[in-house]
Amino acid sequence: MSLLNQKTIKEPVKFTGIGLHNGKEVSLCIKPSEPNTGIVFKRVDLKENNLIFPNFANVTNTSLNTTISNEFNVKVSTIEHLMGALFGLGIDNAIVEIDNEEVPILDGSAKNFIEKIIVSGLKVSNAPIKIIKINKNVFYNKDDRFISIEPSKLSLDIDFELKYQNSIIGKQKNKINVYDDDLTDIFNSRTFCLYEDIENIKKNGLAKGGSLDNAVVVKDSQILNKGGLRNKKEFVNHKILDCIGDLYTCGYRMIASIKCSQGGHFLTNELLKKVFENKENFSIIEIQERNLPHTIINRRLLKSIA
Repeated sequence: MSLLNQKTIKEPVKFTGIGLHNGKEVSLCIKPSEPNTGIVFKRVDLKENNLIFPNFANVTNTSLNTTISNEFNVKVSTIEHLMGALFGLGIDNAIVEIDNEEVPILDGSAKNFIEKIIVSGLKVSNAPIKIIKINKNVFYNKDDRFISIEPSKLSLDIDFELKYQNSIIGKQKNKINVYDDDLTDIFNSRTFCLYEDIENIKKNGLAKGGSLDNAVVVKDSQILNKGGLRNKKEFVNHKILDCIGDLYTCGYRMIASIKCSQGGHFLTNELLKKVFENKENFSIIEIQERNLPHTIINRRLLKSIA
């Protein structure tokens, strides 16, 4: 059976924790799903109108997280780390049952999601995967921040740049090939903030569940977390993780080349809206073993599951 066929998880995987922003206890269970159903969130604390599809058109908030809502204003927030994990592991179809409105932050990265899903393993179907192939250059900017996407032959490349006045974060850059590179540092990189921003964030009703257990906090020239950073580029690597997760709200994995400077959830969402407003910008391709040698999932992660 071809690895280029659609995949789901073999067994349900459960997570418990708190929401980073609402601070509430939450349980989440990822369950297997049939081919061509995609990723679907289900609010099991609600009896009706409780399905939410993680599509860029359903994104209703991009302030410090990605929130999706359905037509009945039922929402799920902070989906980006889980979506990044599902993208990287090549999971096309899954039901994500959740009993509150925010995905648990766990350790602030995708590490725990990746590890538990790998233990579950993948179930490969008979249905071939579909991918988005970018056909034309698309650019979006806001002030001095920008994001662009252009065609690529067989890869998804993300070239990301951060610019902070803080001396610890400073100017960081990294470029990755999502399907070929070792993404361990990407998936292990935690969300972060500046110490001086915490008061304003909390005044806005956010980060109620934030702590040094689930976020990197930078105060002047010091990392407040015991043990410091997990990798030298943890700040920009976390932004790349967010970008991967937000890209998966297009519904499929993607072949493209992306460049971003000082971006985040808002810029990625605006880019996707701009791409999909014109059908000439993209193609949806059904992949067959005979016409594409790549797995369109990360090969190193695949070895971990096998």
